[in-house]
Amino acid sequence: MASPKPDIVLYTSGTPNGQKASITLEELGLPYEVQNVQISKNVQKEAWYLKINPNGRIPAIVDKTSSDGKPREKRIFESGAMMLYLCERYDPEHKLSYPYDSEEYWEVVEWLVWMQSGLGPMQGQANHFYRYAPEKIQYGINRYQTETKRLYQVLEDRLEYQSKKGPSGPWTVGDKMTIADLASFAWINWAEWAGVEVKEFKHLKVWLDRINARPAIQKGLDVPEPFEMKKKMQSKEGEEEYQKMHSQWVMKGQEADQEKHK
Repeated sequence: MASPKPDIVLYTSGTPNGQKASITLEELGLPYEVQNVQISKNVQKEAWYLKINPNGRIPAIVDKTSSDGKPREKRIFESGAMMLYLCERYDPEHKLSYPYDSEEYWEVVEWLVWMQSGLGPMQGQANHFYRYAPEKIQYGINRYQTETKRLYQVLEDRLEYQSKKGPSGPWTVGDKMTIADLASFAWINWAEWAGVEVKEFKHLKVWLDRINARPAIQKGLDVPEPFEMKKKMQSKEGEEEYQKMHSQWVMKGQEADQEKHK
């Protein structure tokens, strides 16, 4: 019996975490419906969405693909969990993954958790203090930009090590691109927004450009709307406009949380 056609709804917005989900779906070639969760309007905190993701963040998916002929609606939130789920359920050929319990499988998990617990949070804080904070606190900027650079160096060293093992890649794990690469890529692709330069990291820059050159990646980056940050950064006016627009909703959301949890 043929497997049922995937019936997946992606709830997302154009952020690094949102892009982690969409580029994974595109690289796996999975059909999916997109629901644009307008975080600038705090839609992610509305009651209907909290039933999907109780943390009130994007992205999330609802997988309505039937299982054993029975209807189902499987909710998955947290981008790292979504990437693991999509590979376990929809990557039997291991395009972006390795067989369960292999050495490479656990290395992918290690690097995915490393990104989720380190790179993403630290670069996110660099974004906040460098771009959004209403007052410039140089300690905060220095602290999180430095930690972001340290983590970039960890991945730079890993890629340099991998480059000595064979002609493929180098990739974070093994001899192919996996979700470990995609997870880190989604954040490092926003490096300039955090005030960090990638070009000083030789292997990381080549790795970043190689992933960016993939058609499925470019398609996924434009979900749910065109990815404009890099274009805006080409001029001072564009950069300031983009920063002002995003600062307004970031601070509005923070004020709402402060009022709720004071």
